[in-house]
Amino acid sequence: MTTRTGLGRPVVTWSVRVLLRRREIERGGWTAAHWELLGVFPVTARADAVARRLVHHGDASWDFEWSGLSLPLFRDAAESYWYNLVGREPSIFVVGRPGEDIDLEPVAVTVNYDEAGAYMESDDTVLAAPLPDWLGPSLEEFVMNHYRPEPPRKRKRRDWAAEATHGGQGSEGEP
Repeated sequence: MTTRTGLGRPVVTWSVRVLLRRREIERGGWTAAHWELLGVFPVTARADAVARRLVHHGDASWDFEWSGLSLPLFRDAAESYWYNLVGREPSIFVVGRPGEDIDLEPVAVTVNYDEAGAYMESDDTVLAAPLPDWLGPSLEEFVMNHYRPEPPRKRKRRDWAAEATHGGQGSEGEP
């Protein structure tokens, strides 16, 4: 785990390895690849580059391990981490894209709901797994240190009748 400070930079970054399973599934006479996230694990030494190795090969399934990935935590994303922690199923997400020689290669690891959703909207593959036990307490501590909920604010009621009478302007002449 590395700790950093500064705007736009991660405050905490873990070096991780990702374990994915690729299976061949037959549907209607066609064979399609199906990917599953088996887990994300911390590593002590940071790798210089992302590397893949085949860990296990069975009947129509392959388990791959990717090293050289990182899981960063950003101060300004603490609210999204909090929603993840208090959600029904706290999760970790791995974002994948087609690689040069494989149909899916991890490019990012996150615990940020909003970031995972943004990747899904841009047609990237996002795989989820339950939040690992090694990460839960540290993520909770990060959220407690960096997230301050906005205090509830009472909204001022608009006078719709006055706005309609004054041509779209409020009783004080404000839009």
